Amino acid sequence: MYQYGQYCPIARAAELLADRWTVLIVRELLVNVSCFNDLERGLPGISRPLLSERLRRLVHGGVLERRAAERGRRIEYRLTAAGRELRCVISALGKWGVRRAFGEPRPSELDPAILLWWMRRRVCTDAIPRRRVVIQFDFRGAAKRTYWLVIKSSEASICLKHPGFDVDLLVKADVAAMYDVWFGRAKLSDAVRKRDICLQGLPAMVQAYPRWFALSPLAERVRARLRSGNLRGQTTKG
Repeated sequence: MYQYGQYCPIARAAELLADRWTVLIVRELLVNVSCFNDLERGLPGISRPLLSERLRRLVHGGVLERRAAERGRRIEYRLTAAGRELRCVISALGKWGVRRAFGEPRPSELDPAILLWWMRRRVCTDAIPRRRVVIQFDFRGAAKRTYWLVIKSSEASICLKHPGFDVDLLVKADVAAMYDVWFGRAKLSDAVRKRDICLQGLPAMVQAYPRWFALSPLAERVRARLRSGNLRGQTTKG
């Protein structure tokens, strides 16, 4: 841990939280991601040794507690009271990012796997019309890849291989267009009209799809900045 050598609350907090990946680890923990493997999935690019080191530091700093899960030997990481206080810090950072730093995406940022991981956490299970729904996502462009999202009861799983169930809805999309919709930079209906996103399946499934996912928690703020004309950059092209 880098030490600034300054007797200052901001310096002490920065020593604990300002290293690479730490803020994003806290972001994941604040949405109830608790096990090591799920944290790793939500942070593509981080190495397992580095994730372990950051978690150990947060435990030592009183931000996390490490404990055995109720079932089995799996270890869980849970925010302490001090860690939960960081919600307002992360929220403020997100709001500032929308206002001052959120412009056009870099190509390397458009990862369909991480987008589906975020969408998985925002499934509106009450709107799902069947006991199990399988959505196939065919992404076009530089991020050409196929994934399956299986939604059953209150759980949603991302599959890298065909799950063996009938596909209820096929979503063919440019990954940039999917990100635009997720963050509120574009409406799904507009992306479908432009054929940046194509929905194929039974009419009832196609019509219901827009109600199956809530958007990013920051989407409404992004929309507000777009309406004000102050968001950096314009909507990405599909």
